[in-house]
Amino acid sequence: GPVAASITAKLEAAFKPDVLDVVNESASHNVPRGSESHFKVVLVAHAFASVPLLERHRLVNEALADELKGPVHALSIVAKTPAQWAKASGAVPPSPPCLGGSKA
Repeated sequence: GPVAASITAKLEAAFKPDVLDVVNESASHNVPRGSESHFKVVLVAHAFASVPLLERHRLVNEALADELKGPVHALSIVAKTPAQWAKASGAVPPSPPCLGGSKA
C-alpha cells in the first residue's frame, strides 16, 4: 500500500540498506481490513556501524516522522549492521501478540 511504499522509499534514501523488509502487520491487530497502521521494519545497513541500538531506533523514527504522526500507530524496528545480521543468520524475532488496546 501507499504507507508501506512511503516507509520503504524513506528508509532506502536515509540508510542505503543492504536488507530492508517492511512488513504490514496490521491484519494481526484490531483495525479495519486493509489498514496500514502497524509495521515491522527489518533494516540492515552499514550506516549503523558504531551507532548504539537506541540511537538506531531514533534515526529510524526520525526518518519516518510523518508516518508516525499520521497513519502508523505502531512500529517494530530490527536495526542491525551487516556483521550482526550475518551472525544472526538473518533471524528476526517474532512480533509480540496484539493486546487489543488492553492495559494488560
